[in-house]
Amino acid sequence: MGKIINLEQSKTLAQKLHQENKRLVVVGGCFDLLHVGHIAFLEEAKKQGDILIVLLESDETIAKNKGSKRPINTQENRAKILAALLVVDYVLALKPNMTDQDYDALVFAIKPAIIATTQGDTNRHYKEHQAQNIGAQVVDVVMPIHNQSTTRLIHLLDEL
Repeated sequence: MGKIINLEQSKTLAQKLHQENKRLVVVGGCFDLLHVGHIAFLEEAKKQGDILIVLLESDETIAKNKGSKRPINTQENRAKILAALLVVDYVLALKPNMTDQDYDALVFAIKPAIIATTQGDTNRHYKEHQAQNIGAQVVDVVMPIHNQSTTRLIHLLDEL
């Protein structure tokens, strides 16, 4: 099994890692144009446990949430970029159009000890609900870094 995994592999992997008493940390996101804010987030998340699993949003979900011109990079390419980072242990490419129940089932299957977020995460309340159901913690691992976002990078490139 490589670093890029699918849903079924994630369930098997999580069971194996739990048997080895590994502390799992999950983060989720788009990670479209990788920038220093992403790196800081991933590094701080990894410090919370033994294994860092990135839940990578689908192209369809990103387009739905951020507009038809996004993502810039395909999910496959974003997964390869993330997998190349030493701090990332596994990348789970999420399927398109996941429901709240799908996310709940995934988190329940993986049973992370930590769900890492950025301070001010608009979905924190939902992540708190998931964590409560599995006995995990939601931890704000970084504050947003001013002027560091994929959207900002896209705007800067448009000005060239």
